[in-house]
Amino acid sequence: MSEAMTDSIRDRILDATVEQLRRHGPGKTGVVDVARALDMSHSNVYKHFASKSALFDAVAERWLAQVMAPLTKITLDAKTPAPKRLKAWVRALAEVKRKKVLDDPELFAVYGAITANAHAVVERHVTHLGEEVMAILNDGVAAGDWSLKSAEASARMILNATSRFHHPAMVQLDAGKSDLKELDALVDVLVAGLSAR
Repeated sequence: MSEAMTDSIRDRILDATVEQLRRHGPGKTGVVDVARALDMSHSNVYKHFASKSALFDAVAERWLAQVMAPLTKITLDAKTPAPKRLKAWVRALAEVKRKKVLDDPELFAVYGAITANAHAVVERHVTHLGEEVMAILNDGVAAGDWSLKSAEASARMILNATSRFHHPAMVQLDAGKSDLKELDALVDVLVAGLSAR
């Protein structure tokens, strides 16, 4: 079986899993339910995902990859100065998380339940967020925009300082009432702090 065909089957399985999760929730969605929805044997699902837990982890990974795609585009935009990129990146993170949380609260609740048990997946996502911020910070250092003792510590500080605008639990609690102009102002302060010699 070709790699493209394998990827296509995996995508179909993940799509069906999301639909089953939306309808029935994680507790009532199993590999057999997904296989039945696709009119395939559950052993075929197990060829692609070793367990229900692996299947749910893959759903969470795909969801988080959708979050990362617009951020990575900003990170890699070497034509834009690092301070502008950092502000755009944090704003995009807040916007994409708000969209995920607020546009489909039912599906977000399902993803929340899945990611609560997908510790390794979430840890990789948080690490990836930090790495992207560090990449922007390092570009800024190379361009002389700021000097940092530790890009890693600075990245962690930026993500922690802005978390109420992008952490899914905070976004859900806030119900989207926060004005993202406040986030822009906060990032301006953080960028100014990084620029201070």
